[in-house]
Formats: sequence, structure tokens, C-alpha cells
Amino acid sequence: MSDSASTEIALGADGTPPTAPLTTRLVGEAFGTFMLVFGVIGTALFASTHFTEPGAASAVYLAVAFAVGLSVVAGVYAFGPISGGHFNPAVSVGAAAAGRLPWREVGPYVIAQAIGAVVATTVLTLIGSFGPADWLTRVQDAGFISNGFDHLSPGGFGLFAAIIVEVLLTAVFVYVVLGTTHPARGTRMAGLAIGLTLTLIHLISIPVDNASVNPARSLATAIYGGIEPLAQLWVFLVFPVLGAIIAGMTYRALFDSAGPVSAGRVAAGESDSE
Repeated sequence: MSDSASTEIALGADGTPPTAPLTTRLVGEAFGTFMLVFGVIGTALFASTHFTEPGAASAVYLAVAFAVGLSVVAGVYAFGPISGGHFNPAVSVGAAAAGRLPWREVGPYVIAQAIGAVVATTVLTLIGSFGPADWLTRVQDAGFISNGFDHLSPGGFGLFAAIIVEVLLTAVFVYVVLGTTHPARGTRMAGLAIGLTLTLIHLISIPVDNASVNPARSLATAIYGGIEPLAQLWVFLVFPVLGAIIAGMTYRALFDSAGPVSAGRVAAGESDSE
């Protein structure tokens, strides 16, 4: 890949990597991460406390999974051409491991993402403070949709289940991001594919550990979730990043040497190497 094609993870509207100045890209990352966290955590908080009838939990579960997908689709198409549309420290690390983002920019990206995520949960607490008298207290006592294991897991899953889920699903997510936004083989439908993948990931992992695969999201909710979510936060900071590094390094080693395959030959089951 050329240097210009290997510095960003998401394609712009014309199929080229974004070229905005770093400061502009960081603002885009902060806004996009805000949208993502506000969308998924806001849906989870308000839906779970408003719809309490028998059987409503299943509807809330589906609503949250689709909310995160819709939020990331909107964010990727709005800010992807500006910043690359990471909105997730694990994705930025995976992009760097794959050679798509300079390592020197990972730190600023992560800081911008963390700021956007924390601002999102802060705004949600502000909204909650103007709600029913006990609403904010109840959601904070319940953990504020924080990630967790053992008694903090919605399904009662333990530490090692959370570790496996976070490493594996983050790796899958980063693979999808890297594949759909590849400078030579990517697709302009990348945002939709990424959003649907994140929806699937949440359908799988919400019962296990409330679905992280995003350290910024985990940090932003743990801050308002109390002592126990903060004590377990390390799992959701470390293992999504580990999964992202594995995905980034292996994608680069296994797939980045392959050239684009024409649509006609794909349909015929052929590759360019034949």
C-alpha cells in the first residue's frame, strides 16, 4: 500500500482516506464517539426504566443492540470522511497495528474518544437529574449500564467468559472494519456493514458482560456506575485492545498483500491469483 492509503482506517465519501488536519479529525472522533455512546447508553437507560412490563426486557435487549448499530452507522457516514470514523480506542489501536494509522496519532485519538464518551454519559446524567425524583439514583445503583462480570454480568457469567468475549468479538469487529474500509478493496457500504456487525456483537455479548468491545464506552459508564464497575473496568480496557492488536497484526500479515478482486471473478468463485 502507498503511504497515503495506509494512514487512515475509514474511506471518505469518494472512496479515499480522509486528509483533514489532526485537530479536525480529533473533533470528529469526539463527536462521533459522543453519538455512539449517547445512542446506545441512552437507549439502554431510558428504555430499561420506562418499559417494565413482563416481557419488555427482550424488547429492550433488541432495542439496545440496534441502537448501537444505528448510532455507529450515522457516525461513520457523518464523520468517517473527516476522522476515519473509529469512535473506539480499540479500533484506533487495531488500525495502527494494521498500518492504517500512525502510532503517534493513537494517543490523541484515544483521548478524543474518551472525552466524547464521558461527555455523552455526563449529558445523560444531566437529563436524568431533571427526571423522576429517584430515576438517576436507581440507574446509578444498578450500575449505569456498566460492563461487568460475575454478579455484574446480566447473565451471571464469570471473568474468563468476559475476557474471551471481549478479545474474540473485538477482533472480529476490527477485522470487519479493516476489510470493509481497505484502501484497495473497501466498500462505500462500510458504515452499514460495521453497524450491523456491532449490532450482532451486542446481541451475542449483552447477556455476558453488557457488551463492551470499546474501552471508551466502558470508561464512560463506569465513572457513573459506582465502585464495583470501576473495580472491574480493567478487563474492558485491556482485553478489547488485546483483541484489536491481534486482529490488526494478523489482518496485515494475512490479507494486506492480496490485491483487489473484480466483482465478476468473485461471482464466478475465482481469485486474482488463479
